[in-house]
Amino acid sequence: MAEHRYHHGDLRAVLLANAERALAERGPAALSLRELAREAGVSHAAPKRHFADKQALLDALALSGFERLTERLAKAAETPGATRDRVQALAGEYVGFTLDNTALMDLMYTRKYDSGSPEEMAEAVSRLVATVMRTIAEGQAEGEIIDGDPSVIALAVAATLQGFATIKGSSPRPDVESTLVGVVDMLLLGLVPR
Repeated sequence: MAEHRYHHGDLRAVLLANAERALAERGPAALSLRELAREAGVSHAAPKRHFADKQALLDALALSGFERLTERLAKAAETPGATRDRVQALAGEYVGFTLDNTALMDLMYTRKYDSGSPEEMAEAVSRLVATVMRTIAEGQAEGEIIDGDPSVIALAVAATLQGFATIKGSSPRPDVESTLVGVVDMLLLGLVPR
């Protein structure tokens, strides 16, 4: 049984933390509000005050993931130096988050494309994309990234990073990190004005 017990109004946070752990260990099909309530030491009805059903819990987990990833990317986007340094920092944070939270990322992208997802999900995804696009637009303004639609360039960067994380996911972390530097350098070489 989990050590986290409900007290002082933090049940929602406890349920989300336990659900994220269970998601990573057993996958979304095994998540149960009743089991999460038991782990938190509350009645089986208590989670209903925070999540109407399992789908609401999954949406909250995905939303939390997008918010946390966006926070990490926003901090990385403030890395001092040239555009290359900021893009490398963004890439490191994105890939690191993906590798550390594989099941959560799967859930995030599943819910992102589900027509039944709440409006907050689309807004969270938009904030994440805007963070990357802002870095691209800044690089364009500095003459370090080619002209063009920042959303298209950001899509190319995101697709590269997601593909990289998928391919290298089981590799040792130092290998992933050193290879990522080269991948981003190659990506940036293709974005340099000619």
